[in-house]
Amino acid sequence: MDEPLGHFIKKFGFDISNIKRIVTGKKYSTVILKNGNIGVCANLLNRVELKKEDLKKIDLSNINHRIIINAYYNASLNYSNNYHKTGDIFDEINFKTYENVVMLGLFRPLLENFRKNKIKISVFDMLKEDSELISMEDKTDYINKANAVILSSTTVFNNSFMNIVNNTGKNCDIFLLGPSSIMNRDIFLYKNIKGIFGSVFEKNDERVLNVIENGYGTRKFLCFGEKVYLNYG
Repeated sequence: MDEPLGHFIKKFGFDISNIKRIVTGKKYSTVILKNGNIGVCANLLNRVELKKEDLKKIDLSNINHRIIINAYYNASLNYSNNYHKTGDIFDEINFKTYENVVMLGLFRPLLENFRKNKIKISVFDMLKEDSELISMEDKTDYINKANAVILSSTTVFNNSFMNIVNNTGKNCDIFLLGPSSIMNRDIFLYKNIKGIFGSVFEKNDERVLNVIENGYGTRKFLCFGEKVYLNYG
């Protein structure tokens, strides 16, 4: 099966005429469609300077194209799920039932919940610093042994998604997390994915665009959205 962005392009196509604006900042990029839908994707230190005309020919080997395409499907697909639920991952998933939890991509507020509730968790992140972080050299070994993985949805655009999910064991549950999440049930076609936790914003909300354009990150714009999730099954 194709990696997720390739899969969505084949299934849904990519219509550049649907894009109203592309707004990029230091930490995030966002696409607003002509119907007002807003989609976001983290940049992870990539400098994104793309215009609509740059996307007339999609290049999935170009990381900047992948970021904008991720934001495009975030905008075009996240609003269509009238069956998704609202809630935070820690409230919806009982992580105490798992013996070996791995977090790939540091989510500090979530990590604090694990600490407060004295739930053991192994955390990996290439770009952030924290006393809890484990060396990236050990990542594959931990993934192999995990029975629950909290996986940053940025792995979809940075093309590490397939390698990670395919290295998990058969009894592992993977939960995709972050505002970059594409909320579509086709994600459940991939190995071990059991939940997708993302965000939806009010249509045409200029506050989100302004925060991103001014270089701010998740904590500054997530308050304008709603945390939503899809469960497997």
